[in-house]
Amino acid sequence: MTTLSSPSPAQSHKNLPLYVFLTTLLWLIAYNVIQPLADWVSYTAFGLARDSRFGESLAFFLYDVPKILLLLSGMVFAISIIRTFFSPERTRAMLGGKREGIGNVFAALLGIVTPFCSCSAVPLFIGFVESGIPLGVTFSFLIAAPTINEVAVIMLFGLFGWKVAALYVTSGLVIAILAGIVIGRLKMERYVEDFVWQIKSGAGQVLDEKLTWNDRIERAWESVKEIVGKVWLYVVIGIAVGAGIHGYVPESALVGIMGKQAWWSVPAAVLLGIPLYSNAAGIIPIVSALMEKGASLGTVLAFMMAVVGLSLPETIILRRVLKPQLIAVFIGVIAVAIIFTGYLFNIIL
Repeated sequence: MTTLSSPSPAQSHKNLPLYVFLTTLLWLIAYNVIQPLADWVSYTAFGLARDSRFGESLAFFLYDVPKILLLLSGMVFAISIIRTFFSPERTRAMLGGKREGIGNVFAALLGIVTPFCSCSAVPLFIGFVESGIPLGVTFSFLIAAPTINEVAVIMLFGLFGWKVAALYVTSGLVIAILAGIVIGRLKMERYVEDFVWQIKSGAGQVLDEKLTWNDRIERAWESVKEIVGKVWLYVVIGIAVGAGIHGYVPESALVGIMGKQAWWSVPAAVLLGIPLYSNAAGIIPIVSALMEKGASLGTVLAFMMAVVGLSLPETIILRRVLKPQLIAVFIGVIAVAIIFTGYLFNIIL
C-alpha cells in the first residue's frame, strides 16, 4: 500500500541555500511580530484592560504559545542537523576504552547531542556493556541524555535568556558526571541483570552512514515535524496553566512556598518531581510563571530537573536490565545531586 506524504524541503527545493535563507527570514519576521500582535489582540481587539487579570493572562498565553513553538521548530532543526553526525554505534565506539573521569565527562557531553529517548535506554545500555564501557561512564551518558533535554534548553532560552539556559546545561552536565563517577566507585556491576553480561559482543564494527546535506536537511525536517507534533499540545496546556498562575495566583503565596526562605522547598520540589512524569514542554511554562510570581530559581529548576531527569517511564524500562538495588542508587544519587544544585542556585543567585 502506497501512502502519500508531503514533500520535504530537500525534495521540494533544489536550491537549498536560497530555501534556508528565505525560511530563516520568515522565521525572524514572525518571531518579532508576536509581542505587538499578542498585545493588540488582547488589549485592542478584545478591549481588555492592561492591568486586568484576564487581560494579563490572555496576553501571556497569546505571546508564549507562538514564541515557544517558533523557537522549538528553529532550534530542533538546527540540533537535528548536528545530530546527523552522531549515531548510537559511533557513540559507543567513541566511548570505548575511556577510563573513569575523562570517560564520564566525554559520555555526558555526548549525551547532549546523541539521539536518545526512554525506549532506547535498554538497547543503549546493553550496547555500552557489550563494548566494555565502564558502568559509571554508561550512567553518565544515560543521565545526561534525558536530563539535558533539547526542548527544555530551547524553552529556557526563550523564556529566561541564555544565562539560565547555560546554567541548566552546566548543572545537568555536572550532575551526570558526578553521579556516574559515584555509581562507578560503588562497584555495583553485580546489580546488573545477569543476562546482560551473557550477551556476546557483535562484530564491533561501526556503520558509518554517508549522508549528503540534502539527507541531513530532510532528516532534520522530519525531526521538527515529529517533535513539534508530539509536544505542541503540552506546550499549549503548560502555557495555559502558566497564564492562569501569571494572572490569578497571589505572589505572596508562592514566595512563602517556593521562595528562598522556605528551607524545605528544594527537597520537597524534588520529591514531588520524581514520580510526576511530564514532558519538558509542559513543565517549563509553569516554571516561568512560578518564577514571575516570586518562586526561587533553584527550587523551580530542581523541580524541573527531577521531572525531566528522573523520568518514570525510563526508570521502569531500565528495570529490565538493572536490579532494584541499582535502580534505587540511580534515583537516590541523582536526587541528592539535584537537591544540592537547587540549594546552590538559591544561595548564589
